[in-house]
Amino acid sequence: KMTQQMRDLQLAQARKPPGPSSPNAAKRLYRNLSGKFRVNYTSFDEGSLAGRGEKEKLRKSYLFQSNAALFEAVELQDLDRVQELLKQYSPEELDLNTPNSEGLLPLDIAIMTNNAPIARALLQAGAKESPHFVSLESRSLHLSTLVREAEQRVNELTAQVVNEAPNADCSEKEKQLKAWEWRYRLYKRMKAGFEHARVPDAPTNVHLSVASSSSVQVTFWEPLSVNSAVVTKYKVEWSSSPTFSPPLGEAVIDKLKNLHFTIRGLVSGTAYYVQVSAYNMKGWGPPQASVPPFAIPSNWREYDGRAPRRRGQAEALDHLLGQVKTVHQHCVCHEPCKNQPQSRKHSVSKSLKHLFHPGSKFLKTLKRGLYLTAIFYKDDNILVTHEDQIPVVEIDDTYSCLLMQDFLWFTKVSCMWDEILWLRQCVTVSQSSCSCILQTRFKMLLAISQMQGLLGIQDLGQVFFEPVKDKQGNILIVTLKEVKTSQTFESVRWVPICKLQTSRKSVSSPEEPTALDTLLISIQDKLAYHQRSSHALSPGLYLGYLKLCSAVDQIRVLVPERLPNILCHVKIRSNPNISREEWEWLQKMASVEEPVPAEPEAETTQNHLFQELQVAIKELMTLVNIPLQEAKDFRLYSQEVLDFGGQVSFLLLLPPSDDVCTAPGQNNPYTPRSGFLTLPLQIFELGEEG
Repeated sequence: KMTQQMRDLQLAQARKPPGPSSPNAAKRLYRNLSGKFRVNYTSFDEGSLAGRGEKEKLRKSYLFQSNAALFEAVELQDLDRVQELLKQYSPEELDLNTPNSEGLLPLDIAIMTNNAPIARALLQAGAKESPHFVSLESRSLHLSTLVREAEQRVNELTAQVVNEAPNADCSEKEKQLKAWEWRYRLYKRMKAGFEHARVPDAPTNVHLSVASSSSVQVTFWEPLSVNSAVVTKYKVEWSSSPTFSPPLGEAVIDKLKNLHFTIRGLVSGTAYYVQVSAYNMKGWGPPQASVPPFAIPSNWREYDGRAPRRRGQAEALDHLLGQVKTVHQHCVCHEPCKNQPQSRKHSVSKSLKHLFHPGSKFLKTLKRGLYLTAIFYKDDNILVTHEDQIPVVEIDDTYSCLLMQDFLWFTKVSCMWDEILWLRQCVTVSQSSCSCILQTRFKMLLAISQMQGLLGIQDLGQVFFEPVKDKQGNILIVTLKEVKTSQTFESVRWVPICKLQTSRKSVSSPEEPTALDTLLISIQDKLAYHQRSSHALSPGLYLGYLKLCSAVDQIRVLVPERLPNILCHVKIRSNPNISREEWEWLQKMASVEEPVPAEPEAETTQNHLFQELQVAIKELMTLVNIPLQEAKDFRLYSQEVLDFGGQVSFLLLLPPSDDVCTAPGQNNPYTPRSGFLTLPLQIFELGEEG
């Protein structure tokens, strides 16, 4: 029970504008806390602070004030102020889960006044209910005590105000009376809220899915009715019996930002039943069984015992490359380079000074030929030479028609920027064959080495998916790399892109711009492509649309501009796993003669997948501008599920066999709307690998 002196001091501050009380008031308040609800705050007594600096004393005082401000904001139901404090301070700084002198926490006040928005904000910040309320009876008794004592204090102060003559003390008593009257109404509202509340209804939309060969995932929504009390936690139970006897395990979820839970460590091939119940201050509500009622941990590969496609491939390729290097280590082509260090590392700050050296080999203008340009950018700035030019080096001044095979070879080389010196040495030995292809590729390697040396940077970034050409016979191969803000460079000239575009003096006409002018005009589009091509999909199962078109020297694939490293797609669900039962149903669906197979039984994982696929196909057909009636001839690729790192998986939707790849000159009646482009298949594969 709180002492009379402490209540007077605390309530004298209650009706002040939002803001904390003074440090002196805090000292007096904590000296008078009752033993029952005394909090283990750091003492504010002057003796305990004697060895601390003034800065530490001010900090602790300020944090105590923020805690008082949070209580006041919750009591006044000021949601904006509560959110502001939660954003400004950490839960530890706010003492979010330390009871006040009345044994209450901010969350207790929010839920007993049934203020759902504030309660949800507190719960998401990690707020808990008071540990003093071990039972319904203890909570009821505590609220009754608070109401009774507040009423008694109001009566005492009312008598004092009525009987005393007007003076300064009387004015202070009137302030205390108003504060206690307000607090009396608050406690009565909290008591009424508790008495009228009932246990919550069962959670809704409890859905069970197979997450892997050893886990299942349950997702759920809030109850339709919480019965005048905010739900503060949920309980997930699982068993191998539909009666939940015996139970195999349970988990309490008190972090309510995402209402889902993954049950791990299960036995593959065993059926597990799951149910979920909700809790509020009146206790646990009834459990809700999941739909489907059980799930069997499995993976689609168990259907035929198939091993992952890429298992061990990366290691095998590394081993193969190592063997090739070993064979070439004592090759005659390496003799001139034996005196050179195998791994020459330039100082970035030293090498970048080449950008400003008058003897730099960067080109200012293009003649008829093949060139390499490297675009390094940071935010809206771009790296330029001392003459404010994008770095350009010559590959071959006699090369006027870039063959697609050479360009695709260059893109593969971009995966080995650190191995250029070694590749040059290996290609050199074959030059005696006078192969034009080898000559060109050797010159490409020389140009890469020259660009790396002049910039002092090994990694030149990602190759743009097509060269920039002009009518004068110039061809630019473009690489793009974003420089992170954490990287620091000395003596490097960064120029705003807009400034570079406006200050460049064009030597060509608008009707026939040079390759460099074309590059500058379209540079924002290329940077946007580069940024979007590095984005990753969120975890889940997706439906992808495979559409190819062929030309004389290449095959191109349709991709969305917003994510050019992925096929056109829509999301089916957040769970990327396809269970054995789902895959077995898909196999049966692929083998039937009828275009529309029979719908699977209700309340099964197969039925949920069937419904999800129906929605996804409609959405995907709309996305790529194909009438839904045409989709009746489309097929699901049933050979495998495309798996990307375990967190993203794809089912493929294919057009009829004759329409998968559009031949040159073939009419395609359904062209996608804006927002799509076609990439060379090899470029797409490199982007997908990345």
